Amino acid sequence: MAVIESAQPPKKKKEPTEEEKRRTKIVPGSLMKALIRPGGGQSTPSDGDQVIYHSTVRTLDGVVVESTRSEYGGKGIPIRHVLGKSKILLGLLEGIPTMEKGEVAMFKMKPSMHYGEDDCPLSAPTGFPKDDELHFEIEMLEFAKAKISVSSIVDSNCNDVTLDFQAIGGDFGVVKKIINDGQGWESPREPYEVKAWISAKSGDGKVILSRTDGEPYFFTFGRSEVPKGLEMGIGTMTRQEKAVIYVTKPYLTTSTLMPEADSFEEIHFEVELVQFIQVRDVLGDGRLMKRRLRDGNGVWIAVSVVYFVVSIDSNEELCFTYGCSDSLLRVHYKGMLLNEENKVFYDSKTDNNGQPLEFSSGEGMVPEGFEMCVRLMLPGELAVVTCPPDYAYDKFPRPAGVPEGADIKWIIELLGFETPKDWTGMNFQSIMDDAEKTRSTGNRLFKEGKYALAKAKYEKVLREFNHVNPQDDDEGKVFSDTRNLLHLNVAACFLKMGECRKSIETCNKVLDANSAHVKALYRRGMAFLAAGEFEDARNDFNMMIKVDKSAEPDATAGLQKLKKQEQDAQKKARKQFKGLFDKKPGEISEVGIENKGDDLTSDNEKINSVKKDSDGDESEESFGSAADEAPERGWLYRLWPTGGRIFSALGLQRCEIL
Repeated sequence: MAVIESAQPPKKKKEPTEEEKRRTKIVPGSLMKALIRPGGGQSTPSDGDQVIYHSTVRTLDGVVVESTRSEYGGKGIPIRHVLGKSKILLGLLEGIPTMEKGEVAMFKMKPSMHYGEDDCPLSAPTGFPKDDELHFEIEMLEFAKAKISVSSIVDSNCNDVTLDFQAIGGDFGVVKKIINDGQGWESPREPYEVKAWISAKSGDGKVILSRTDGEPYFFTFGRSEVPKGLEMGIGTMTRQEKAVIYVTKPYLTTSTLMPEADSFEEIHFEVELVQFIQVRDVLGDGRLMKRRLRDGNGVWIAVSVVYFVVSIDSNEELCFTYGCSDSLLRVHYKGMLLNEENKVFYDSKTDNNGQPLEFSSGEGMVPEGFEMCVRLMLPGELAVVTCPPDYAYDKFPRPAGVPEGADIKWIIELLGFETPKDWTGMNFQSIMDDAEKTRSTGNRLFKEGKYALAKAKYEKVLREFNHVNPQDDDEGKVFSDTRNLLHLNVAACFLKMGECRKSIETCNKVLDANSAHVKALYRRGMAFLAAGEFEDARNDFNMMIKVDKSAEPDATAGLQKLKKQEQDAQKKARKQFKGLFDKKPGEISEVGIENKGDDLTSDNEKINSVKKDSDGDESEESFGSAADEAPERGWLYRLWPTGGRIFSALGLQRCEIL
């Protein structure tokens, strides 16, 4: 049988660029070139090159129309364009690519080749004779490759591309010329501390700043201590890199370094990036700060993401990501009070027999601010952390000598870490044992009132369960029961955190698969109760009795609690609306304001009747009481839930009857 090959679809023709379309307008004789002085070398600029040149425009009689040269009334600042990117006159677009570095040429242009071109992208200066034939004298000072980028550049084969020029801003207002390559891959950013040698010249070559003697200039990134354009350029540099950064007027903002920078049209900064220190504003409000004292190496570990820094060769490093959690961290640290004395209250090297502190991330074993900063460290890194009291020891057992409300400084060295077990290749029982270990940690965190951390533990196992495939019915049942248990534990966490709707939605994940799941009905009923949705709560408690007679005591207790809350809500409503409609027309009757001491529910009863299940679930003393501690709704919401939600959405927590 013959094989019929499908016809190849015709290749689409590449759309011509705007420059190519403009070049079709050129007619013979409209652009003539005369060589005044030859250049050096054999290369000429092409698309993507930045060209730097002086220009003087004259009439055919020799009268100067405009010039960049100071001797002809110009500012002495050469023009910088990027061929194929910048807006440029048609005659120069065609003529400049024929010039060598150092060459001086005269271009004779018809009006259609300069500002007289139809649809010229540039507007003619005031008084410019755009309808006349003119001479353009051009001196090519320099040209080199340029590319729009703010990060490392790779070609189509994923090879690093070394660029002589790098355009930082899309408008080419900031362009960097690399003189010497730097080391590593990291560049400074806000609020890093930077040291650099900096010198500057105006566009016409006059020296206006020189910081090449004594100590390098020190500044904090992001605080306007250097002109904006200079900071943008330095933000693309690596350690030990040397570069020239060309900055135009829109990016020459006033700063500590150069208060008068905005008075220049263009400045050329020569910069050598000596060093920068990584500084992290962890909370974003300046209260929890991490400052790196010594660089680390290898892998940057975080609870949710790990950045692997893989050495390609001695000069290059690349960054990759890989998910990770529950790592065992080993650190040495010194804790001190953040005051004038810097009194040390703990040093692991002396107070712990020289043994490092070991703790697992995400388990609340160290103060929150401490762990947040360690997650941002590399093995071998040394960092100093300043921490506010609410992220230090105000919510954590305070060591001796640490007063309440004290700001803390830690000097932390991350020695290393161990990643958790990978379930790949493990048998089913080993996977379930590891899952139970993580769930037990979540239960401990729940009992300690660390509901967000507990929820994270349960959700981690649930995510991992997406990749577990039981092999028989027995494994399937164990797997299903454990997954349901985890969902219900997550629901209990949501309820404790006051997120009743999310608790209900999580219970639904269990009930969608098994509508007669008693524990899910009970937990959802408690969530409805906390949300003030009494009828839905009543339905769930009644359904418990219907599907499982042994659950009647728990359902009855729930119904009793529901009844009492309904009665309290009705009593509150009658009290507050008493006499409301006795007023005469036109009079205002205000609804009584609730007394703080008159709580909607006066009882503190806990439902403790559910015993520990055979699947290892915690008792309802821990999880079932979540409804008691969830934020209570107002009486209006309980009597008329829909109306209550409407008033809340409008920001009306109390009403006034007119």
